[in-house]
Parts: sequence; C-alpha cells; structure tokens
Amino acid sequence: MMAVLQRVSSAQVEVQDQVTGAIGAGLLVLLCAERGDTADCCERLLAKILKLRIFSDTAGKMNHSVQDMDGQGTAGGLLVVSQFTLAADVSGGNRPSFTAAAAPQDGWRLYDYFVSQAKRVHPVVQTGEFGADMRVSLVNDGPVTIPLRILP
Repeated sequence: MMAVLQRVSSAQVEVQDQVTGAIGAGLLVLLCAERGDTADCCERLLAKILKLRIFSDTAGKMNHSVQDMDGQGTAGGLLVVSQFTLAADVSGGNRPSFTAAAAPQDGWRLYDYFVSQAKRVHPVVQTGEFGADMRVSLVNDGPVTIPLRILP
C-alpha cells in the first residue's frame, strides 16, 4: 500500500462540481492499494501517517504530527483521496501500466477500511469518492510532500 502525503494549509475534493471533502490545515493523503495488500497494511500505513512528525514547532523544526500539529493537542485534518495511478509502471514505455494496482473491488475495500479506521482514531477525516473523476485543490504548505509505502 502506498500514499503520497502533502502537508496543506487547505485542501478539497470535488465530484461533479460538488465538494465531497474539505479540510483546513493538515494532510492530503493520496492513497493507493496494490495487489497483495491487506487490512494490516492499511493499519500500519495509517499509524505511520498519524505519527509522522512533519508539522513545525515554535522553533520551525518538524516536531509535530497531524495528531498534535501545534503542540497543544490540536489535530489537523486528513483528506483521503483514492489514487490508483500511484501504482503506475512506466518502465516498459511511455504508456503507464497499472497492473500493480489492486483490482477495483479490492482497492475499494481497502480504501474503505483505511477511511473507517482513520475516522475511528482521528477527529477530522474527509474523503473523495472512490473511482470517481475528482478535482483536487490544495495549498501545499512548505511545500512538504512525502511518499510512503508499506509492504504486505
């Protein structure tokens, strides 16, 4: 399972000109399930995301996680967007292959599980719509963009 995290001042996702999810400061999580991924992969990736210290303290050092962005117990938002194209393989030419991505039904099940677990343990979780044509807008803060991968 893999994700690309973007530290944001704000982010939102729209489907058919309707906002399906929006956050203020926090993390935009572009999430991709790969073949062979399991619920355990979701749990380990979520744990890593929630504890990753990429928000600045008063000295400007990256010392706070999204769970405690300001060091005062204030949690930032998570905007979780499915992104199967993270599994793209372009080694064979110029047209990407997505064979490493989980099959759609498995991808949806793992995405749904990841989101439900995130909502269980984090106070601010918004989402896109799995499989939809989405428009994602964000203000990248830093910029800070971090790729993560959890292997089964």
